[in-house]
Amino acid sequence: MEESAFNALAEAELARIESALEACGVDIDIEPKPGGILELEFDNGTKMIINRHTAAREIWVAAKSGGFHFRPQDGRWINTRDGADLWAMLAALASAQAGEPVELKRLD
Repeated sequence: MEESAFNALAEAELARIESALEACGVDIDIEPKPGGILELEFDNGTKMIINRHTAAREIWVAAKSGGFHFRPQDGRWINTRDGADLWAMLAALASAQAGEPVELKRLD
């Protein structure tokens, strides 16, 4: 995939993630940073970073429980380790860090 196509795809996904997090009803401070980075801070002070990694053509998630890499595949972003879906993992990771259920609905 060309770099420009990947960046456009990743930026659109990051925007959807940001919108879904804002609408989830859980108090999460979301700060978009330059270069395709979303920094999330939870009430308990923990942070999660979601960013695009252009060289690898992946979206990376750094959470309290570890780091995860996702590649675009058939209209979804799939974990390179176990094939899990980005959205399902984000909901689980955010729930763990927030200490309460976080439901993410993809708003297209």
